[in-house]
Amino acid sequence: MTRNANIRDEARQVDVRPPAVILCEPQLGENIGTAARAMANFGLTDLRIVNPRDGWPSEKARAAASRADHVIDKVQVFDSVEAAIADLTFVFATTARSREVPKPVRGPDEAAQKSVSLGVNGLATGYLFGRERWGLNNDEVALADEIVTLPVDPDFASLNIAQAVLVCAYEWRKTATGGALPFRLSPEENPPASKDDVVRFFEHLESALDGVTFFRPVERRPHMVRTLRNIFQKAELTDQEVRALRGVVAALEKRQTRPRKDEETGEA
Repeated sequence: MTRNANIRDEARQVDVRPPAVILCEPQLGENIGTAARAMANFGLTDLRIVNPRDGWPSEKARAAASRADHVIDKVQVFDSVEAAIADLTFVFATTARSREVPKPVRGPDEAAQKSVSLGVNGLATGYLFGRERWGLNNDEVALADEIVTLPVDPDFASLNIAQAVLVCAYEWRKTATGGALPFRLSPEENPPASKDDVVRFFEHLESALDGVTFFRPVERRPHMVRTLRNIFQKAELTDQEVRALRGVVAALEKRQTRPRKDEETGEA
């Protein structure tokens, strides 16, 4: 598991009951494992399996989960969809095709909003996913409260299980955390450059370019200077970046660089 050094508190604070993920008769352990990995990416841990073809436990599933062992270790296995969803309050059935079952159809973002609104009050929700080859049957869809479908190309609508789980889990976490990211550029560690420093960089650069007669013809110099300044203004340079750019210009000018301390003393 990749760990970031400086995690923002907002990204960890999820005060919402997460939904369960129910896989109906999955055929391959690898698909169970990649679904578990997708769940772990977005903080979901309640994985339920209905009649896995190759049985359980599955070493192939564990290997494909890529160290999402905390999800694999908690897997519950059921012999029917009814048993797998018995303790849930609200269930979404995921499908890529229209059904004869008259139920509200939501996108993954809308479903996430519903799941989070229920989860805030501690109510249990779940997403039901079908078989690799043909998904859920109408009787299984009928057990759900609403249908979730993704805004895919209708001429190529089939996703594998892990992809579908990933999209739904992503939308859930984005909604539950308000889109909080694990890390951002720290303004304390990377303060923006002052306008004075930026202007001094501009003047340094333009002076160096004057030295190599870059601005030709001379009457075009004001326009070319404005163009260069606009390019760097768009970058929203930090203090460190301005210093680095000043060093680049100095190197191009072939200025004598300051000797290192060991060079000054002659130490090895």
